[in-house]
Amino acid sequence: MKNNTEVTEFVLLGLTNTPELQIPLFIIFTLIYLVSVVGNLGMILLIVMDFHLHTPMYFFLSNLSLVDFCYSTAVTPKVMAGLLIGDKIISYNACAAQMFFFVALATVENFLLASMAYDRFAAVCKPLHYTTTMTTSVCACLAIGSYIYGFMNASVHIRDTFSLSFCMSNMVHHFFCDIPAVMSLSCSDRHVSELILVVVASFNIFFALLVILISYMFIFITILKMHSAEGYHKALSTCASHLTTVAIFYGTAIFMYSQPSSSHSMDTDKIASVFYTMVIPMLNPLVYSLRNKEVKNAFKKLVDKVNFSLGFAF
Repeated sequence: MKNNTEVTEFVLLGLTNTPELQIPLFIIFTLIYLVSVVGNLGMILLIVMDFHLHTPMYFFLSNLSLVDFCYSTAVTPKVMAGLLIGDKIISYNACAAQMFFFVALATVENFLLASMAYDRFAAVCKPLHYTTTMTTSVCACLAIGSYIYGFMNASVHIRDTFSLSFCMSNMVHHFFCDIPAVMSLSCSDRHVSELILVVVASFNIFFALLVILISYMFIFITILKMHSAEGYHKALSTCASHLTTVAIFYGTAIFMYSQPSSSHSMDTDKIASVFYTMVIPMLNPLVYSLRNKEVKNAFKKLVDKVNFSLGFAF
């Protein structure tokens, strides 16, 4: 990555400059982050400790929880520091690192969601062939492929963004180093970089979304053919929760990255960004897992073991 810039640091202007809102927002984001950390790390712990959850669906869910925890951590603590103590300065390299990990992990989540949709398709539409379709090697390839592509994708965007010259303002109109916000500060020609961003992001989003929609189309067709009312409502409820999260994730992603930066309203982008940087990582453990009986049973067993251990110790 060639450094053609005179800027050595950026100033993150944050969500608001209103002093009265700083502490309330800090409290809200702290609670959201704590729920996200406890929910995602707790989900990983449950899945690792309970062998009943060692299935393809929970394998993908554990990876999703790990990605949610990591990309929320890449953004939220810096936002909280800015709200509490006014620390809004981020170095050039730290900005590039934050952008890299956020883009990489968000891309990984994009393809993990598609992999989970395919897994549900195999489970609902082809239950007799499920164990031979979703083997350990297939699941590992899907997950590893998502990580490899995610980090390669981030490398492309970081190179395009930070090969630009930043010789004027260093005020980032955002609460983290997002690509459109940083790219808009460049004083060099950024049309090629913008085009690459739109094309690559659009491909990533719409390819994964196409896999999800096709998978759920077949799932809904199968559900409509079910003769059991209980099975029908259970499957429909699971799909509704998944599709709600998918709609939020892809809705904000499409809004943010599939348009030229000249069409962006920074204030609107900030509000949309709150959803996929903070809210979605908090919601995913809830909508995917906490309503699941298997996860509840695993959690109950873990609590019973802890209580038994404490009772035995004392």
